[in-house]
Amino acid sequence: MSSKAPAEPPPFTKWRRYLWPVHAYELKKLIPMLLIFFFISFDYNVLRTLKDTLLITAKSSGAEVIPFVKVWAMFPGAVLMTLLFAWLSNRLPRATVFYIIISIFLAYFAAFTFVLYPNRDIIHPNEFADYLATVLPPGFKGFIAMFRYWTFTLFYVMSELWSSIVLSVLFWGFANQVTKISEAKRFYGLFGVGANFSGIFAGQVSVFCCNYTRNGGTLPIGEDPWHQSLILMVSLILVAGFFTLLLYRWLETSVLTDKIYFDPVNVKSEREVKGKLSLKQSLSYLMNSKYLMLVALIVISYNLVINLTEVLWKHQVKELYPNPNDYTVYMNHVVSIIGLVATISSLFVAGNAIRKCGWTFTALLTPIILFVTSIGFFAFFFLDSISPAAVISVLGMSPLAMVVFFGTAQNILSRGAKYSVFDATKEMSFVPLDPEKKLVGKAAIDGICSRFGKSGGSFVHQTLLIAFASFSASAPFVAIVLFGVIFIWSSAVRLLGKQFNELTNPEAAVAPVLLSETNGEETLSGVTSRPAPILADSVLKEQQAT
Repeated sequence: MSSKAPAEPPPFTKWRRYLWPVHAYELKKLIPMLLIFFFISFDYNVLRTLKDTLLITAKSSGAEVIPFVKVWAMFPGAVLMTLLFAWLSNRLPRATVFYIIISIFLAYFAAFTFVLYPNRDIIHPNEFADYLATVLPPGFKGFIAMFRYWTFTLFYVMSELWSSIVLSVLFWGFANQVTKISEAKRFYGLFGVGANFSGIFAGQVSVFCCNYTRNGGTLPIGEDPWHQSLILMVSLILVAGFFTLLLYRWLETSVLTDKIYFDPVNVKSEREVKGKLSLKQSLSYLMNSKYLMLVALIVISYNLVINLTEVLWKHQVKELYPNPNDYTVYMNHVVSIIGLVATISSLFVAGNAIRKCGWTFTALLTPIILFVTSIGFFAFFFLDSISPAAVISVLGMSPLAMVVFFGTAQNILSRGAKYSVFDATKEMSFVPLDPEKKLVGKAAIDGICSRFGKSGGSFVHQTLLIAFASFSASAPFVAIVLFGVIFIWSSAVRLLGKQFNELTNPEAAVAPVLLSETNGEETLSGVTSRPAPILADSVLKEQQAT
């Protein structure tokens, strides 16, 4: 016997509509979905710093390894995992695929922590890597480190894929399929706030784990404080993953069997969706639409710029905090602050800026933030190489500390802007397009262009490191590329803003526009890269951030 929702649920009060727009009968569905998203995001935020710490702070390694890993390991790994997901999806039910993929990740993280890491000196090819270091140019230091620490490289790849496969494909594919249109307007904003809170929580939990072991706390296993910190953090990842599977199982068996929460009749077949999202068709839409090309250019520019600056910043953080525990503590404090800034920005900045200052001004905030903070970052980066004593005498701080400070400020502000104003304006840019272009264009831009931007930044770093051997020598050229891309990005925003204003009627209220054609309570389906609350009204009034 199915549950029954009230024929006309009572209207929300002003503050409840803003903070908690959920009816009582919807809690049975929302709470477990919110917890699943929280646990998956928690694992993502813990893994985000853990993967960097393992590779960057390893002996004879550094931030130089990241561009090589992203080009030579991440790309093949993403292709293989995508092929596996597609193969499983064509043969098994949705729930079975969810269990298998999550289990593969959790099994690897457990095997790495309790089997591979304790035996790393035996299985890492240190002697051959030492030989390569004598015959290859200095610029191949990152490539040699990637090869030497192949288990760390694989951990890095699996951690990155947790975001793209588990968070984006599995969770949002599931959410878009089982969430009704009326629910999406209200639920997806709460998911965004939940994700930001998970970052705050994950950062502080990781800090506690590191401080516990380095301040005298011991475990019955683990060879040193850092290994014990690793065991604690991965154990939390496994526990969160286990609860994710339990909650998902309960949703499938006890909630989604009720038609009030999920009506499978209204869900489009996966084959129909896949046909609409073919690679050839997606690229064709991009190439034939100046509007979509501008959106794509903005997405590529953001991902390219953030990857160019992050690698240099992580290199400087490693110089300041060479100890793995210290590095992890610092980076997790940054993760917590990013979550706090993103939450505040989502609630109070994004919607107000769009309403009062318009789309173009709000979309320009992110490149402006990156431009201003990059000036401070590169200024002290170069001073550290030219005249560190002069900086210390004037500011009382070393140039390295100032570089780390500006890099940290840049990372916090740019990530906070990304999760609020950048995402909100990017999603709003799809509103004036016809339904088919929304669906295909968004899939291509979020799926292809974002990855192209990330790979582009790694390729630039890799090429310059091979040519100049060190970050100190290659940094001026990185700065030239970075500021050039920011200029192109800002120009694209202004051009897109003109077209956006021409295609929309500023005098009329913007009606909610969906990514695909829908009627009434039809469920969202077919979007597997990012959440689909692409509702102009929700962005403006409820300040939702995807």
